[in-house]
Amino acid sequence: MARLVNCKKLGTEEEGLDSVPFPGAKGQYIFDNVSQKAWQEWLTMQTMLINEHRLASFEAKAKKLIEEEREKFLFGNDFQMPEGYVPQKY
Repeated sequence: MARLVNCKKLGTEEEGLDSVPFPGAKGQYIFDNVSQKAWQEWLTMQTMLINEHRLASFEAKAKKLIEEEREKFLFGNDFQMPEGYVPQKY
């Protein structure tokens, strides 16, 4: 049986993550409060942010930006798409 969480991002009870996404208190908090669906949405958004900002994910400045944006996306309401972002049209 799947583990259910009250997802802070979606505001509904959803299937939780299978494991803690990364070590530490923040990883545990995400495990306890974010659904698989919301986490997948974040991973897609993270990839877009890395590409749009041309980030090198190993740089401290990039890590800090991603962490701040992850917090906004999953738990806040002030997340904004990067300036000048235009979605692809298929």
